[in-house]
Amino acid sequence: MKWIQKEITLKARPRGIHLVTSEILASLSELATIRTGLLHLFIKHTSASLTINENADPSVRADMERHMRVLAPDDAPYYTHDTEGPDDMTAHLKASLLGNNLTIPVSGGHLNLGTWQGIYLGEHREDGGNRRVVATLWGES
Repeated sequence: MKWIQKEITLKARPRGIHLVTSEILASLSELATIRTGLLHLFIKHTSASLTINENADPSVRADMERHMRVLAPDDAPYYTHDTEGPDDMTAHLKASLLGNNLTIPVSGGHLNLGTWQGIYLGEHREDGGNRRVVATLWGES
């Protein structure tokens, strides 16, 4: 079994749901050496998230962001955690709803995602900055 772990820095993005599959893959040249295995991704932030969803139609990402703003609206009068601004508590809620990690099967040196699946970054802050993701790849060569 082979183990590889590295930290990937995703470029800063505006608030929203963003397709980051190609950015993740560009940082994982070692993926091609794994015949059968798993890729685990963990985002090191409490105000951003990772999820898998449709990668073909950008309206999916826009609709997801609009719905997240309904589920956790900024500046709700009942939030007390607002030290970093009106999107502070809502970012934590959205990150908890979508999650901080993914595990994806690897087959024949490629992510074994469905035809329309891609890796999304949920950027839940107006100015979140670069985001760090720990990628742990393990499997048989």
